[in-house]
Amino acid sequence: MASGAGGERPGAGMAPSARRDPARGLVWWSGMTRSFGLDVGTKTVGVAVSDALGLTAQPVTTLRRTNLRADLTELRRLAEHHSVEHVVVGLPLNMDGTEGPSAAEARRFGDAVARQLGLPVEYWDERLTTVAANRVLLEANVSRARRKAVVDQVAASLILQGWLDARAPATQGDDP
Repeated sequence: MASGAGGERPGAGMAPSARRDPARGLVWWSGMTRSFGLDVGTKTVGVAVSDALGLTAQPVTTLRRTNLRADLTELRRLAEHHSVEHVVVGLPLNMDGTEGPSAAEARRFGDAVARQLGLPVEYWDERLTTVAANRVLLEANVSRARRKAVVDQVAASLILQGWLDARAPATQGDDP
């Protein structure tokens, strides 16, 4: 489930490169724009980036949080390096869909990213992405130490991939 900066309908506050198909109500990204996916935690921030076509998300890194200024400086460096124009922040909703303290912290962090990096930020329901990331890593037979090192960036890629998939134009045709 997507939400804009204040829980608005999906697609609200879209960047200029976003397009809407009024006939189907679909939103997707056109052109060559990259997006970040962020899995914000108290100690780390998992970072993923989309490909230039906005089709796939790839894990990039896990930032060890120190202070907000340093965190934002490193995100700015990464955003410039990857030519990022949009940010999707995982919103850790409670299982009943309400927002708790973790969601409030994710929104504070996302708002700081928007202000300091000057990039549009959207929020994406991230319930169970860390569980899913751990499952993917277990199935890939990744060692416990390596899982711990990469789980946040894999979770960020799942957050971003969900957001990208929700905005992809529907495919035409009856292909199986």
